[in-house]
Amino acid sequence: MQAATAPGISAGQQTESGGAPAGLEIELNGAPHRVASGAHLQDLIDALELTGQALALAVNRQVVPRQQWAARSLAAGDKVDIVRAIGGG
Repeated sequence: MQAATAPGISAGQQTESGGAPAGLEIELNGAPHRVASGAHLQDLIDALELTGQALALAVNRQVVPRQQWAARSLAAGDKVDIVRAIGGG
């Protein structure tokens, strides 16, 4: 398994008063990452362009089944780990 890489700021690039990107900050594979307020795990996967890939997700060290990604909302400070299955031998 290989950790998925996360590009810079995802959805929600509008700014709040004060100039900071709107949304909330999570930790994605050990690095700070902003997502839109109200975002769910599926929104994060879509923003990272990882839809349809063989992935496993954990939030705060708890594995979240794929069937729950659309319903699992993200909160400020959540620690999200994404691992991607890589074939080979």
